[in-house]
Amino acid sequence: MPAEPTARYLDNHATTRTDPRVVESMLPFFSERFGNAASTGHAFGDDAAAAVETARAEVAELLGAEPVEVIFTSGATEANNLALKGVLGTSPTNAHLVVSTVEHPSILDPAARLQRDGCQLTRIPCDADGRIDPETVISALTPDTVLVSVMWANNEVGTINPVIDCAQACHDRGVIFHTDAVQAAGRVPVNCRNLAVDLLSLSAHKIYGPKGIGALIVRRGTRRIRLAPQIEGGGHEGHLRSGTLPVPLVIGFGTACRLAREALESESNRLSGLAGTLVEGIRSRLPGVRINGHATDRLPGNVHLGFEGVDGDALLAGLRQIAVSSGSACTTANPEPSHVLAAMGVPEALSRASLRFGLGRFNTEEDIAVAVEEVVTTVERLRGVDNSPRPTVR
Repeated sequence: MPAEPTARYLDNHATTRTDPRVVESMLPFFSERFGNAASTGHAFGDDAAAAVETARAEVAELLGAEPVEVIFTSGATEANNLALKGVLGTSPTNAHLVVSTVEHPSILDPAARLQRDGCQLTRIPCDADGRIDPETVISALTPDTVLVSVMWANNEVGTINPVIDCAQACHDRGVIFHTDAVQAAGRVPVNCRNLAVDLLSLSAHKIYGPKGIGALIVRRGTRRIRLAPQIEGGGHEGHLRSGTLPVPLVIGFGTACRLAREALESESNRLSGLAGTLVEGIRSRLPGVRINGHATDRLPGNVHLGFEGVDGDALLAGLRQIAVSSGSACTTANPEPSHVLAAMGVPEALSRASLRFGLGRFNTEEDIAVAVEEVVTTVERLRGVDNSPRPTVR
């Protein structure tokens, strides 16, 4: 068995450590409470079904949704696919879809597939901060537009979009609105009761829950959203997502949502403070460091920095004491520069020499101090800066 990693973990946008309290809540459902939630003819199944509905209510409460609106999936990628393909699967083949250029691949790739299958597709640009202007959304709408998808917060640079305004603009024009809220839910306030959002995706492993479970929120407001199921065979989850529910994962998801809701404000404030310390510590000692993303409207634990005059591969390889990333965990195998930074107009050389720091629940001030020292030392070495002690001249 390989040794456990010893680096300080600062990549919480890729995934988070499962909170021990979440693990504790899940454990009984692997052993003594092992019933199938769909087998409600006996006590074991009834027990599992009741626990699932409690977890469904906890997920809903985090988002200001109703429990019946929560459709469990295997994660946000499936939820995003269900949203796009589900809506377009019940629409005319030439229906119009609008997405932004800085969406996660689990939006961009299904959108491209739908376009190949005959759907009209518009990709709307962002500004230099990675932000989507509601007016840009409005200008992209046509009489054939059926669905608009704009992420709540960017998974790379952390920029938060004006989702409330984008959703309302679509709602006023009878267009269905979806948001990928994977990075936002549990980190910033998300309240569906105050939103004209029709569909919303989230995932457990971004908020200290287990991997392999997520949800699509399908609102039941003044209009009923019709979705074509993508997985059939049993009619589970309101006939929208068939398959035996992974009860332990569902329970962990619910617990993670409850803990996130209880600590939302305090955790946000603490992470914003740590992020500020990290930025100040690095930029006070290094010139030529650019902050990517919006200065204020950004996720509290996100820091995305570009380092001038540095080879990106060498920079990432040189950081042995901290775990950070150069972009989305879903695109690190792609040698191309970040599509997000490219859409923002960041030069390719700087894009390749950019780092994403994702601060989370278990990070400490000591982690930040180690990160500052590691980044400064590595960048100075790559830039050829000699900081060795010099003899005193008398």
